[in-house]
Amino acid sequence: MLIFKILRRPEWDTFRRDGATSGAPIDLADGYIHFSTVEQVAETAAKHFATESDLVLVAVEAARLGASLKWEPSRGGALFPHLYRRLALTDVVWDKSLPLGATGHIFPEGVL
Repeated sequence: MLIFKILRRPEWDTFRRDGATSGAPIDLADGYIHFSTVEQVAETAAKHFATESDLVLVAVEAARLGASLKWEPSRGGALFPHLYRRLALTDVVWDKSLPLGATGHIFPEGVL
């Protein structure tokens, strides 16, 4: 099962350079890295990145993250994947640009 992380381009560039990340500022504040499922990712983009255009969608295989991945209630009581360790670049299955179109973010084909 793929789960998704949306990063701003500078966050992605730093992640690629360093080989690991503790996440975006909200992740650092909350103490874990926020992810979304395929059913949640469009709402996450609209809610937290509504006006941002230079984004990167990162896909990670949930099973690779082991016991450090916890499923916890968030928006509306839905269970969201939260990672309680640094995310390694080797955890990433693929990354794709997530541009902002006239009616919202344009997700890669096959994601939604």
